[in-house]
Amino acid sequence: MDVTVASAVVRTKKAPAGNRPRAARANAVSGCALTAALAAMGGRWKLFILYRLADGPLHFAALRRSLPQMSAKVLAQQLSEMQADGLVEREARGPVPAPVLYALAPHGRSLLPVAEAIRRWGMTHQALHAGSGLPDLSTDARAVCGDAIAA
Repeated sequence: MDVTVASAVVRTKKAPAGNRPRAARANAVSGCALTAALAAMGGRWKLFILYRLADGPLHFAALRRSLPQMSAKVLAQQLSEMQADGLVEREARGPVPAPVLYALAPHGRSLLPVAEAIRRWGMTHQALHAGSGLPDLSTDARAVCGDAIAA
């Protein structure tokens, strides 16, 4: 019996990229705490996700419904980045395809006072522009946050 080279090679199956844990992203400006903070909480949707998870853990579908203008792909990317930064914890429940529950990690919970300060600053900023007679270009109907974050 002849052994061919192809049968002698042991093939290892690589996991899809989405199944590997993500490494934390490198800081754009080495040693700068401000850029590290902005990278972790920056972006169009991260504070909205943080705001939604402040009330408690949510399934992916519930998060998706609470942010209807965000695509599922972008939500998954943002959650993955937030998980890599230690802001969000991901818990798969049951066999594949498992419902996945997302919750704020303790490190993410520490961002709630910052998010609340940004929300208050935004309200002041909107009021400032509303009284100036200039159109308030900073108001985005999709960005309605509602009440204060309960920290």
